[in-house]
Amino acid sequence: MPNPLMYQQDNFVVLETNQPEQFMTASELLEKLKIVLGKLSFEDLPPDLQKFATVEAQAQSLIDSSCELDIGPGQYLQWYAVRLEK
Repeated sequence: MPNPLMYQQDNFVVLETNQPEQFMTASELLEKLKIVLGKLSFEDLPPDLQKFATVEAQAQSLIDSSCELDIGPGQYLQWYAVRLEK
């Protein structure tokens, strides 16, 4: 049986265009995604996010099911769960 620690997503490393890598907690990443999603038009959202009524639900769905968001040509936003302690 897999160790439940494998599925914990408490901390993330975030990679963004022209920015140094950042370490964020899950709540910090949620807030960042909400800000980024709030700047995108509804038509630019991936179809699987368009079904959610709120930006918070969209952001949480991204954290739960993805590791990147297309934010425009030549730009990227990626996040990966990391474990910071042994």
